[in-house]
Amino acid sequence: MTLPLIVDDRGTLQVAAADVSKLLRTVGGRWLRLVETGEPRLDEHTVAELTIELAKLADRIDVACIAHSSGAP
Repeated sequence: MTLPLIVDDRGTLQVAAADVSKLLRTVGGRWLRLVETGEPRLDEHTVAELTIELAKLADRIDVACIAHSSGAP
């Protein structure tokens, strides 16, 4: 089951919630790898905090999808 996250004005699905969740986790992971390889323009603490927030948002999207698919209010 896919929970529509972004739809156009006709109700057509543009981006699935699962894709957004995956993207958020991927972005955070890539930032962390850049820090690990010594990218000098990235602050390690800031990247860690942003990655945590992206993961939290992805978790909320996933929980909403589970609730929606299980019929929970």
